[in-house]
Amino acid sequence: MIRRELLTIFVLSALCAAMCLIPSPRTVAADCEPSVRARVVSTDDSTLTRAGLLEYGSQILEVELLDGPEKGRRVNASNEMRAQPDIDKRFEVGETILINWPKGGVKDGESIIARDHWRRGWIYVMFGGFSALLILFGGWTGAKALFSFVFSCFAVWKLLVPLCLAGWSASWTSFAVVSVLTAVIMYLVAGLTRKGVAAFLGAMLGVGVSLVLAHFFSSVMKVTGATQPYVIALINAGYPLLDMADIFVGAVILASSGAVMDLAMDIAAGADEVKRHNPSISRRDIFNSSIRIGRAVVGTMTTTLLLAYSGGYITLLMLFAAQGTSPYDFINSTLVSAELVKTLVGSFGLVMVSPFTALAAAWIYSRKS
Repeated sequence: MIRRELLTIFVLSALCAAMCLIPSPRTVAADCEPSVRARVVSTDDSTLTRAGLLEYGSQILEVELLDGPEKGRRVNASNEMRAQPDIDKRFEVGETILINWPKGGVKDGESIIARDHWRRGWIYVMFGGFSALLILFGGWTGAKALFSFVFSCFAVWKLLVPLCLAGWSASWTSFAVVSVLTAVIMYLVAGLTRKGVAAFLGAMLGVGVSLVLAHFFSSVMKVTGATQPYVIALINAGYPLLDMADIFVGAVILASSGAVMDLAMDIAAGADEVKRHNPSISRRDIFNSSIRIGRAVVGTMTTTLLLAYSGGYITLLMLFAAQGTSPYDFINSTLVSAELVKTLVGSFGLVMVSPFTALAAAWIYSRKS
């Protein structure tokens, strides 16, 4: 068994390496110059103007290069503040930042652009801690779950995103990628067993229901997908013909698929335990036990989706409250309607996963082989 799982991980590792060779999507303009690390030596905030919580003007920095062939050199850098807190950065003396470094170098006295705070180090720390904790707690199963996490990242970034940018249907591409990820994750966690097959079948039927309902409700509710973040920036980047409504449906499928897989595996694992402790149990009793397990889990899972989506738009809800807008009025707004479609369609899929997985488990576990 271990040998077969190691072979599977080797094959999937080769697929990850192959995905790295996939060409990047077409770009209209390069994303600035290469960035290098630098340490802030001094700051000049004299030209900054504050208006309440907002700041605008130029922050002048002296930085010392920490990377590149000119490591140790000190240069001037400018940080433009535009009174936009979502994109503005304020730098302090002693912190590490990223700066744009022109390919031809920088002449003495010339100023360059300060790009952002340097966060990669802490990202590596977080991921390393998460990986260690997952393996420490889950052992070999935790290691396989970690690999499925990495494989999912590759699949989304190197398959889903480039294909959507190439003009493929985002909803059906998302469905296909989720199908592959579900198969890989279920196999790595449960193996090619009756539990894994039942979980896969239940999850895919639930995702299929979500796909159909997302298309229907986004159409009848006139949700165009324009409410998604960075839509205008994506259009201006050279992709004006993308179907934003279809991308919205794909986002719904992708966002709810994790909870769907979780619920399907919970029910399948419960059915597996019932069968293990009572090998002579009937098909009807397996189905009824799986339904009871699903009822106990589905309530918290649907609330999980609601809290996850509402957490992303908490400031919008605060704005409605500050303006005195009643829920009767703001549920009709475009932004809230889009979030309701995401939440309720995902919840539809979750609710349907329970009977689907129960049926699959009852049929599979009642067979003799």
